[in-house]
Amino acid sequence: PKTDLVFLKVHKSASSTVMNILFRFGETHNLTFAFPTGGGNQLFYPRHFLASFVQGFSPSSPQRFNILCHHMRFLQPEVHKVVSSSAFYFSILRNPVKLMESSFAYYKGASAFSRVRSLEEFLSQPYHYYSPTDGDRHYARNLMTFDFGFNPDGEVSAERVQLMLKAIEASFDLLLISEYFDESMVLLKEMLCWDLDSVVSFPLNIRDSSTKFPLSDTVVEKIKDWNRLDWEIYTHFNRTFWERIDRDIGRERMQREVKALRERQGELARTCLQGMGSVAPKHIKDSSLKPLQHGSARILGYNLKQGLDKETERMCRRLVTPELQYSSALYKKQFPQKPP
Repeated sequence: PKTDLVFLKVHKSASSTVMNILFRFGETHNLTFAFPTGGGNQLFYPRHFLASFVQGFSPSSPQRFNILCHHMRFLQPEVHKVVSSSAFYFSILRNPVKLMESSFAYYKGASAFSRVRSLEEFLSQPYHYYSPTDGDRHYARNLMTFDFGFNPDGEVSAERVQLMLKAIEASFDLLLISEYFDESMVLLKEMLCWDLDSVVSFPLNIRDSSTKFPLSDTVVEKIKDWNRLDWEIYTHFNRTFWERIDRDIGRERMQREVKALRERQGELARTCLQGMGSVAPKHIKDSSLKPLQHGSARILGYNLKQGLDKETERMCRRLVTPELQYSSALYKKQFPQKPP
């Protein structure tokens, strides 16, 4: 199994669920994580990543970390300094229409969104609310483009788009698609030589459907237009994703693998969860399993069954621990406080 990994955690794209998979794998195999200095869950985002952001990195004794997966704005020469040269690079993309709708609910406090009542209102005259000089502008336009390190306000010429796609292809071994999450996990498992249980997960950091609204066709077109760079990235890599499945796995075997993955997930849900699924924040009984609430989104969580044996409880708890709590526990394990 491959153990040196770089995951570019793109916002609002099922990336917290992928992160849980990486946390569990890293913990099980005793791997080191490239944590932000002083803990925390972002590598000084939205600045471009620098190796010096990583706790324990020093240019004089370049220690290599196994897994780099916290939020960062990608800058490959700096990433190279903290992971082995053979590290596997991957990321996950989401349809920019869904991404923007989610971003609007989640980052309602961002400068561009704070003065509008609805996404429609924002899109009716975006430059009235959006300024390319705002420090948090990336939440409102071409968020994936920004996370990959490019300029979200860049011109959309065919030539520039090609350069951007080629740069991403040169840096990344695999781009997953969040709309096809199970297929993505099968592909990831194949490429990393991992077993099925390593890629099984429960969806984390998802919001309650009561805060989701259907979008009209006009709004959908405006979103694509406003996020044209993201749209180009997404459509290109959605196509190559399926080409890779056809080439390396085949559709029939993919169906069998997805079925096995879903069956295993169902089995774990029956073993671990009260009521089989996610619950609203106010119904989460164990406060250590409550996810951070953000913007106008209601982020769901889970309740574990009572009376599980110790080993099962530990496995189940790992599956449902929200990103911030899990990250902080692993940080404390990797950097134990010396007693005064």
